[in-house]
Amino acid sequence: MITSRIILATLLFFGSNGTSFAFELSSPSVSDGKWEQKFLAKECKGQNVSPALSWKDAPAGTKSFALTLFDPDALDGFGWWHWQVLRIPASAAGLPEGAGTKGGKGMPKGAVQGKADLGRSGYLGPCPDQGGGVHHYVFTLYALKSAEAETERDASPGMILADVMRESIGKASVTYTYGR
Repeated sequence: MITSRIILATLLFFGSNGTSFAFELSSPSVSDGKWEQKFLAKECKGQNVSPALSWKDAPAGTKSFALTLFDPDALDGFGWWHWQVLRIPASAAGLPEGAGTKGGKGMPKGAVQGKADLGRSGYLGPCPDQGGGVHHYVFTLYALKSAEAETERDASPGMILADVMRESIGKASVTYTYGR
């Protein structure tokens, strides 16, 4: 009887004291290892349509977000930046499917796509080498303490990441795999 009261009191305390949940990023469009053809790169007979993303429980004080998509398995472990988005407003709770088009028509107002390793802005879908094994595609959303990361529009992916990391007050990541 006393044990059940202690458990109940503990649950009530932690459930009502304002404890927040962890910053979380997910995609309703992709499941691990299963990417619809449209999300793949054109070189893999895809359409380079960016998947929908959603997030919740951003850290207090978030003024904007930055998003990256990185494949650490590409180029024999050197990695490849597939997508970078800066200045996503703090009011955003996700990006719709197709937001990563070259012109960024589906992006929230003010968001800017950086130039990833391909040298152009916009989403580049997965397309690992045939028989090259399973690759890990890491989407990372950074909560930033400023409304605009001080990054040049034509900055390299490494410079963008350095600027984002300097402004970051939290991050959430989700990894999906794909191989052919």
